[in-house]
Amino acid sequence: MSDLLEENELATALKKLPEWEMEGKAMTRTIEFEEFTEAIDFVNVLAEVAEEAQHHPDIDIRYLKVTVMLTTHEVGGVTDADVEIAQRIANLVD
Repeated sequence: MSDLLEENELATALKKLPEWEMEGKAMTRTIEFEEFTEAIDFVNVLAEVAEEAQHHPDIDIRYLKVTVMLTTHEVGGVTDADVEIAQRIANLVD
């Protein structure tokens, strides 16, 4: 299991992932799609990425918008594992 990121490490990670922001103890990003089926396709690909990494985000689907929240529940905040998944998500949608 990863350790919590220090504040300066988290700030550095967020600079590299400008679409992500902190909400409480989680990194969050909302992605808007043109069609509902695109949003669901994205969630299905994200599920495969999460399974491969054995690190699962919280996902909220609201029609054309998908909000992803990343935190490591076991340690109560953001770890390297969360940043890695955020980068993989960015590679999928950016």
